[in-house]
Amino acid sequence: MELLSTTIKNNVLQSMIKLLQNNQDALLEANKKDVDAFNSEDQAMYDRLIINEKKIKGMVTAVEEVLQQEDPVNQIISSNTLNSGLKVVNKTAPFGTIMIIYESRPDVTVEATVLAFKANNKILLKGGKEAVHSNKAIVALWHKALEAHNLSTDYIQLLQMNRQETQEFLKNPTESLDLIVPRGGEQLIKFVKEHANCAVLVSGRGNNFLYVDTEADWKKTIEVILNAKTDKISACNALDKILINENISDYKGKLHILNDILKQNKVKVLVDENTKKVLSEAPLVEDDAVWYQEFLEMKCCVGTVASITEAIIAINEYSGGHSATIMTDDDTKAKTFMEQVDCAVVYQNASTRFTDGGQIGVGAELAISTDKLHHRGPLGLKELVTNKYYVYGDGHVRV
Repeated sequence: MELLSTTIKNNVLQSMIKLLQNNQDALLEANKKDVDAFNSEDQAMYDRLIINEKKIKGMVTAVEEVLQQEDPVNQIISSNTLNSGLKVVNKTAPFGTIMIIYESRPDVTVEATVLAFKANNKILLKGGKEAVHSNKAIVALWHKALEAHNLSTDYIQLLQMNRQETQEFLKNPTESLDLIVPRGGEQLIKFVKEHANCAVLVSGRGNNFLYVDTEADWKKTIEVILNAKTDKISACNALDKILINENISDYKGKLHILNDILKQNKVKVLVDENTKKVLSEAPLVEDDAVWYQEFLEMKCCVGTVASITEAIIAINEYSGGHSATIMTDDDTKAKTFMEQVDCAVVYQNASTRFTDGGQIGVGAELAISTDKLHHRGPLGLKELVTNKYYVYGDGHVRV
């Protein structure tokens, strides 16, 4: 693949910024078609589908941030001249062609594309049918930006395929695929892994946990729980499960307070058997499978644990490996929790809602990876490259 200069790539991004700003009404009109046609009761998907002036401003900001970031391609990782005289240079290199499969969110069509393009990759966008008009409008702007600088529109392609066609494409792609990123639930990820013939980087389910330790500040705990649970239920970084140490002071009283506050904020509370001994009117979690679920709705589970060790074991068993928080003022306990919980992002005294590239200083993100290879956490610009060794000799042969 030809390596484009940083100047050319940044010029395309500058053009895209102007196009987004100058075509706001057209984007809103295209999105209205999608919203009017949306007939699902899935509130989380509906929230992700909507484009408004604030979201368009966010799209512009995402492109502006990537424009300012250093070009991640062709950067020297290491350089070494061996005793044999061979010079070995390890440099960053593009993946090649990235396919992203996602639902509902038209802003992903901007963020994923700007990252892939600046990292010198082609990107194939397989958005959901519910956002088809919005995605078409955004990709049309990308194509105008490319054409304005004499570049092929093949760098950015919108795929419109049904499930069967997608399955066939994954098995027998019409062009070489180097990486697939599925953003969605367990069924989508399973589907892609089952049918893909290239590397798959999973942006897995949220199902995020918060553990309340005996040394937790209760006021801060309530504020963090409310933010993590109610700020944006459609986000993968929303809170779903709360574990409370039974040895906290006024354990029963605090459980009642937490339950009342959650219900006041229209959050449905489910409880385990130990918690139900205190919150007797709360519905019981009768199926263990519920602890594995990402809710994406105003619902959460509250469980009781006897120790931090029990909390860590439960989180590692049930969570999606996305985000987990410990509420404690004991830094030693926090260290233990953060080192032993197997999640991409771990927190002390902070909301899981910060698991976002822009919020933790990475900038725009392609997804939140819950895989461990080749990267874990927000997939920003620097993570959308692989590496290549350049070896320079002078007629060298191995003996």
